[in-house]
Amino acid sequence: MKRILSTVALMAAATSAQDGCANDRGNWYCARVNAITYTEVGGEGTYNRVTNMDPYSGTCSSEPSGYSGTLSPLNEEVSLHVRGPTILKQFAAYAPGEPSAKKSKRSEHARRQAHGAKHAHHGHPHEKRAVGDMVTATINGLVQTWVNTYDGLPSEPSAVEVPPLGDSRLVSPAADGEYEPAPSEEDPPAPSADYAPEIAYSGAPSSSKGSVWDVASPGDGWGRSAYFDASSAVAEGMVFLYHFGGQGSGTFDYSFGNSLSYASCDAQAGASSPQVLEDCELPSGREVVLMTNETCEDGSCGYTRPGTVAHHGFAGSRKAFFFEFQMPDTGETSEDAYDPVNMPAIWMLNAQIPRTLQYGNADCSCWTSGCGEFDIFEVLASGDSRAKSTLHGNRAGGDSNYFDRPVDAPIKVGVVMYDDNIHIKILDSSMEFPSVMDEATINDILGSTLTQNSMVSLFRVADVSG
Repeated sequence: MKRILSTVALMAAATSAQDGCANDRGNWYCARVNAITYTEVGGEGTYNRVTNMDPYSGTCSSEPSGYSGTLSPLNEEVSLHVRGPTILKQFAAYAPGEPSAKKSKRSEHARRQAHGAKHAHHGHPHEKRAVGDMVTATINGLVQTWVNTYDGLPSEPSAVEVPPLGDSRLVSPAADGEYEPAPSEEDPPAPSADYAPEIAYSGAPSSSKGSVWDVASPGDGWGRSAYFDASSAVAEGMVFLYHFGGQGSGTFDYSFGNSLSYASCDAQAGASSPQVLEDCELPSGREVVLMTNETCEDGSCGYTRPGTVAHHGFAGSRKAFFFEFQMPDTGETSEDAYDPVNMPAIWMLNAQIPRTLQYGNADCSCWTSGCGEFDIFEVLASGDSRAKSTLHGNRAGGDSNYFDRPVDAPIKVGVVMYDDNIHIKILDSSMEFPSVMDEATINDILGSTLTQNSMVSLFRVADVSG
């Protein structure tokens, strides 16, 4: 039986239909913002950790794995994923007090080299979904559809906290293993027209858990542990991977398909060793996976798919990621909801997922049991000019406010994961990603994403594991 996944959440940053909220192709869009903060992200629970993968039978084994603590389970190692059409210009990862580019393993600069022939896209779309409506997702390679009856908005002007309005129900697979479509809803629930705050801000969190009203105290700054700059073809402390297993690195079999491999410099094929992504546009649907350059050869990552290219992800309850990227509009369109044509995205996964099976048999991944995903900047419809964010797991939800898609020029975006909160902010174009990010800069991001103004959205997520 498939796990019931609910995206019940409190949308504290609510804007009424009168102020422009609208349902467009199954997704609610309210106000354009330049910062979104998710509060009370961490929790306590259990997910299924994969312990064995049998390529002969195509089956996998797992065992319950408990988690608790600040930001959990996203305090565990995470991988970063970028899907085209996207031009990734810069990336940097930081942690409090961590030295920049450890000399022993992280200071080698890989230089751009041409490798291999072009490789046609083999169709691994990232999950497409909505909040507050019919939700359709490609999870571990299987198309799944469920009904979400929660619209994410308060129903009364005075309500800051609203009770759940319903559950999301995964539809059972048919006899052939494919998922039957869920019953359609002609008119998904609309946001309340009665609640019309002038700003996308709801006040302080209802709980002190994970509060950042008293932001980080002064210290030695946040050290840069990984860095990529396309213009100079430099990558420090990180590698680029993709699902080209069997081409130069990684493995392939007919049960689980391609494993992770090193990606060629144009992300069009596999490579035998780490390459630096060149200054290019990832095509629609093409994905690169960013992990640290520390391998799991010593078994330190726990169980990984045999033969895969396995690297450590980015761990910790306090970590930050900075991106410079552009998401051009290619003009492509598709009526196929499962094909991510002209739907760029940046997201993170619990790193166990790609190290076992990101696309394929759901039993071979911890995704459905709640090990964690956070969509940072995702376009949900082909050719759309808006990007949204969504948290998946035993604590889940998605803000209906959105960011503008950077079609014509690159933008810089910071993601600060501080205790039980995740802060996303569009940064000034002059922002640099130095070897040490001073504490004042981090504090400014934390504070400004909780500042009362019309361009900030505050979203408290809810526990949906029960």
